[in-house]
Amino acid sequence: MSQQTSGLAIETAGLVKTFGDTRAVDGVDLAVPAGTVYGVLGPNGAGKTTTVRMLATLLRPDGGQAHVFGHDVVREADEVRYRVSLTGQYASVDEDLTGFENLVLLGRLLGHHKKAARERAAQLLEAFGLTDAADKQVKNYSGGMRRRIDISASILNTPQLLFLDEPTTGLDPRSRNQVWDIVRAVVAQGTTVLLTTQYLDEADQLASRIAVIDKGKVIAEGTKGELKASVGAGSVHLRLRDPAQRPQAEEVLRLALDADVQLEPDPVALTARVGAGTVNGQGAAEKAARALAELARGGITVDNFSLGQPSLDEVFLALTGHDTGVHDDPKADGLKAHDDAKDGAAA
Repeated sequence: MSQQTSGLAIETAGLVKTFGDTRAVDGVDLAVPAGTVYGVLGPNGAGKTTTVRMLATLLRPDGGQAHVFGHDVVREADEVRYRVSLTGQYASVDEDLTGFENLVLLGRLLGHHKKAARERAAQLLEAFGLTDAADKQVKNYSGGMRRRIDISASILNTPQLLFLDEPTTGLDPRSRNQVWDIVRAVVAQGTTVLLTTQYLDEADQLASRIAVIDKGKVIAEGTKGELKASVGAGSVHLRLRDPAQRPQAEEVLRLALDADVQLEPDPVALTARVGAGTVNGQGAAEKAARALAELARGGITVDNFSLGQPSLDEVFLALTGHDTGVHDDPKADGLKAHDDAKDGAAA
């Protein structure tokens, strides 16, 4: 791999990390464009956090190469640390201090004079909607407020690259949206963000490119549109008026779309994925129109019909054969627990 590829914030080739007999990261190749949000999507234990820790110089790779803005993460670790900031999965601020005290303390540790540290702390608290909570101890903050103060601490000095490792895990929808707005604002100011997440909608909302990782390997990479197109041109969803006609409708759709048909729990609903190719010169929309015409000719009444791109959920399921396991307890995953222990040792 070259010392630096123009326009890339991160470049890795064959990155490997092992813990005993476990190959947590197994030859990961990444090319992250500068000034973007790059999503790393995968279930618990996929190797996302371990990859981030190597890129942030908290863990030493066992194989392969990694550069951050052209600097080798092993040979030039200090240069990398100067350019990056990391927000982990759990708030790292002092819970017995107030939000303002936390930011001032960290500002002073980063070299700001007292007045400059206080001004920067006040600026960030206002920007992140925490001014009213500035004098409250962090232990009295809600989960969403804790994540906002943690991200604030990560950008006291504006980093070139911000690692966000599952930043919205456990947050309610309103708090997640607030964190998403913060991420967009950070990127708008020129910072590159590497976002690891289990949430498919989070990657869909924020990332311009996504790498799907499973069992330590990158199994797919591209824009959201490219990943969705890789598993089919679209999904046909329809609802019938008469549930007794569903078996007949299933057969008509299977033949007209040349696709497997999924029977939904709703007794009048069916779903079929339309392939990216063509049948008799027809694209996805034409196939769907032909299927509707065949249903009408068969006397099957359709009350509701839609054709849309596959969701990232469907992409992940098609690529891995399982969902992200987003509702699993992270501590129940052996590799995840091992990762946590290694992080403590590395710190």
